[in-house]
Amino acid sequence: MVLRLAERWPLSPLGRNGGGTARRWRYHDDVSGLGVAASISEPFCGDCNRLRITADGQAFTCLFASQGTDLNPAMGSDQELEQVIRALWQRRSDRYSEERHCKADPVPRAEMAYLGG
Repeated sequence: MVLRLAERWPLSPLGRNGGGTARRWRYHDDVSGLGVAASISEPFCGDCNRLRITADGQAFTCLFASQGTDLNPAMGSDQELEQVIRALWQRRSDRYSEERHCKADPVPRAEMAYLGG
């Protein structure tokens, strides 16, 4: 996709921002650019630092997760909420983009619009 865009509008690669997931390019006008989070063709699971929390309090450690973790029981205390989120992040094992070719049966995923992706 980026190669096709670059054929029409010359692009210069910028790489990724610190904790960002998108690879970025700048147009030669030095004003505008684009970013692409190519999680399927260029997985970044090991570098991902994104946690998505839905409006109903479900935390998803992966955009492709099939289910989230309910944060509502921990909402009464900032300290408890922090502990729950830290524990969730430390035990995460989501590697959908890296493992998707190895899986025989696809697992239903939450809709990106629901997760904010």
